[in-house]
Parts: sequence; structure tokens; C-alpha cells
Amino acid sequence: MSTAPVPRPTAASSWPVGDVTVHRIDEILLPPATGPWLLPGATPGLVAAQDWLHPHFADDKGTLHIDSHSFAFTLDGLRILVDTGIGNGKQRANPAWHDLNTDYLDNLTAAGFPPDSIDLVILTHLHADHVGWNTRKSDGDWVPTFSHARYLTARTEREFWAGYDMDEARAQMFGDSVIPVEEAGLLDLVDVPAEGADIVPGLRLLPTPGHTPGHIAVRLTSHGRTAVITGDCIHHPIQLAHPAIGACVDIDPRKSETSRRALLASLAGTDTLVLGTHFAPPTVGHVTHREGGYRLSPVHTDTR
Repeated sequence: MSTAPVPRPTAASSWPVGDVTVHRIDEILLPPATGPWLLPGATPGLVAAQDWLHPHFADDKGTLHIDSHSFAFTLDGLRILVDTGIGNGKQRANPAWHDLNTDYLDNLTAAGFPPDSIDLVILTHLHADHVGWNTRKSDGDWVPTFSHARYLTARTEREFWAGYDMDEARAQMFGDSVIPVEEAGLLDLVDVPAEGADIVPGLRLLPTPGHTPGHIAVRLTSHGRTAVITGDCIHHPIQLAHPAIGACVDIDPRKSETSRRALLASLAGTDTLVLGTHFAPPTVGHVTHREGGYRLSPVHTDTR
């Protein structure tokens, strides 16, 4: 898989949700080989047949565009970051994630969220491309990047991995990106029942298991407006048209599909903004009905 830099399209990077502004914090646009590896069921012909995916989410030959980014916003006085991407200088088996050197922290700061200002980090799940910036290297050790924040994930998620027979690559990821946060006493585990768990007014964690057992999506509500951050319940908009397409790394593919279908059904035809954690720019849109399935109608405007 090539690790050559991929040009990032110009698009809005912040969106209003009531009184809240949600910022996309860019890390890297992943190489074209990511799509066939991650979503093997999204064949070029299947993708090319969905003309609404072009040009933003795929090219006309059926190559998927897949991004890595986080979302940051301020709610109820808390400065919140949802997922932390791949990270810099991490030794990873996936060459597209290996030993990166991106401007992620500069982008976070430029959006008005310097690392020391973050109060809460929400981790949708504990995969390498969602926890990487949990830590950064200092004097040869991996230390929490957001040292004044509480890190939060579902109890089911952490307990699953605690009992999982990890291969060397996953054990290394936990060692450099999860365990240092735990050892610093910064990781909080939350019980997330079927109806979801409220963290602060306007912020609810939604259980969307399957990709991992404790996977969560994040719902934000402000002044009658709502947005949902998908995490990896939905990796790419092609899964709106074909919800049965799953990721090669889904722990429980059937449950992942069930969660995806339920989430899409709850969003279709509403004015809820959908913010895809791996959706390439324009990243955000509304779920609408199309030919027995769904599509994403992008929202291009920002608040600037």
C-alpha cells in the first residue's frame, strides 16, 4: 500500500449545529489502496454505479476516497475531541499508518483547540486509527497528548480488548496509545445501554456494536439541531447505498450491518447532520432515501 501523500480537496471544515460549531481536524487522506483492503465488497463497478459518490467520495473508476480526521467542538463549557486519528511516529503494520509526520496538532490548534485546552476525548472504539494521538512521545516515552482531559470510551469496549488474544501489532498499539492513558489515570469507562448514555446535556453516546463490541456513535444536540458522528459504524458513503458492505476488520459483521441499518433508518429523511469519521471532504451531509437504499446529500457550507 503506497504511503505517498495524497492531495486533500478544498472543502468546508466546520459546521454549525445550533449554537455549537463542529470542526473537522484533518490528519491525512488515505491512499487509494485503502478502499479495496478495508471494504472489499465495495467493488469498482458497484461504486461507479452510484453516480452521487463522484467526485467527492470516489472517482469515476470506482476508487474510494477515505480520510482520517477527528471532530472538535465546545459544548456545555467543555472542549471536546472525538477520536484522535493515527498519530505521528507510531510503528504500525499498516504502511499507510506507519511512522506518520502530519500537521494534526497544528490543525487542532489552528481550529482553536490547542492540546492543553481539551477537556474531554471521546473514543468511539479502540482501533489504531482512532486512538493514535491519545499520546505523543516525550523524552523517549509515550505520554498523554491531552494531559488536562478525561479520555472516555465504552466499558464494553475496553473489557473486550482486555480479554482478547492480541497479536504483536495490536499489543504494540495498546502499549503506545491506550495503556499510557490508563496509567496516567485519565481513562474513564462508561456503561452505554441500548438507549444510549448522556455525558453532558446535548451529548449522547449511541451503542453501535459490531465493528467492535463496544463501538459507539456520538450524537450532539443544540437548540433543536442535531448531528451524529459515525465512528466506524459507517466507514464510507457507499455503505449508505449498500448497508450490507462491511469492513474486513469488523469483529461481528452481522451485528455491524444491523447497527448500520438501524442508524441509517433513524437518520433518513431528517435534518440531522451526519459527520463521517472517515468520509473524505465534504465529510458532512444528510441521509436521504434513494432507490431502496440511502445516499448522502453533502453539506458544503461552513461558519466562516
